[in-house]
Amino acid sequence: MAVNVETLDKLERKITLTLPASAIQSEVDARLRKIARSAKMDGFRPGKVPMKVVAERYGYSVHYEVMNDKVGEAFAQAANEANLRVAGQPRITEKEQAPEGELAFDAVFEVFPEIKLGDLSSAEVEKFSAEVTDDAIERTVEILRKQRRTFAQRPQAEAAQDGDRVTVDFEGKIDGEPFSGGKADDFQFLVGEGQMLKEFEEAVRGMKQGESKTFPLAFPADYHGKDVAGKQADFMVTVKKIESANLPEVNEAFAKSLGIPDATVEGLRGDIRKNLEREVKFRLLARNKQAAMDALVGQAELDLPKSSVQSEVDRMIEGARADLKQRGIKDADKAPIPDDIFRPQAERRVRLGLVVAELVRTQDLRAKPEQIKAHVDELAASYEKPAEVVRWYFSDRQRLAEVEAIVIENNVTDYILSKAKVTEKVLSFDELMGEQAS
Repeated sequence: MAVNVETLDKLERKITLTLPASAIQSEVDARLRKIARSAKMDGFRPGKVPMKVVAERYGYSVHYEVMNDKVGEAFAQAANEANLRVAGQPRITEKEQAPEGELAFDAVFEVFPEIKLGDLSSAEVEKFSAEVTDDAIERTVEILRKQRRTFAQRPQAEAAQDGDRVTVDFEGKIDGEPFSGGKADDFQFLVGEGQMLKEFEEAVRGMKQGESKTFPLAFPADYHGKDVAGKQADFMVTVKKIESANLPEVNEAFAKSLGIPDATVEGLRGDIRKNLEREVKFRLLARNKQAAMDALVGQAELDLPKSSVQSEVDRMIEGARADLKQRGIKDADKAPIPDDIFRPQAERRVRLGLVVAELVRTQDLRAKPEQIKAHVDELAASYEKPAEVVRWYFSDRQRLAEVEAIVIENNVTDYILSKAKVTEKVLSFDELMGEQAS
């Protein structure tokens, strides 16, 4: 049967569906008879309720269900016959005018766009690389030492210095008045590690046990405490205890305490290098993937299905509400969140998803079983019992689907980089890891 498809807009289409009224009524009657066989109502034995009574009770809802089912089936058949790739759900309305003995409906919907991928050979992509340096390994060793440091009280005559743990009482006032959170007793922090504002640390550095000091402190304008942000306070601090840090020596005992299989200093540094190289690899993959995807989207031409964008916006709003709820925000599920906040991001996600899917289809970049297995093995390698992690992934279809999606993205990235004009850029370890080089 020929299906007449009317184009309303770039991606919007309309199909008129007709259904025999007799077929609808026949299905309604069949479902009501099935309900009657087990229906229970006051005054009647089970299964003995008259059909007229059953129809009065259930007729409307059954008719609604049948209409939905039959119209849905008719739409799916018509779309299939017309070779349409439908995006989102159709909007279906019943027509007032219909041939005798039939019901007619208009189905308005969107189709997925035709996608022109463009010439990737003209795209310019910056590809990043980085190496794990000996300095990065040594700094990681120092971090591990600090995590396992112990503290011993300094002699009373010695002053507090960077790395010390101090116990203090303090009270702050703004315009002579105390403020919320401005007072604490027996408060501990590590000097020189950024746990306190700069003026506070500078005041305590050099003080001795039992000393008190008054000093001014300017809260930054972007301080998390809104009541004091951007204001000037006066603090009085008293040092009650100063403890110096004792870091463990880097030796075989230290390596053994960290669970290093080869409990030697060389084994420790080798294990650190392996873990850092794995982290560097994943971060480089993420950055290069982003650059490649930007190039791919930049070359592609397509119209976006409004329904797909709106679905993505709705999904992001629900995610935002769930995040607010997790933070303890009251009535987070009812929070008014405008669509416009997420629409640009939603449009990009939909665009990228469609373009990537088209490239995967045309270039057969699907994830191969051996690629999935290799990626799972790599993820599991950083755990104490890799075999158990591998089994954990392969025991759940959803987890494996997530790995498959990552592998496909990696295949797409490799393909784009093989076709585009690539310029190499070397990053320092600190730049890649988002740290400031000292």
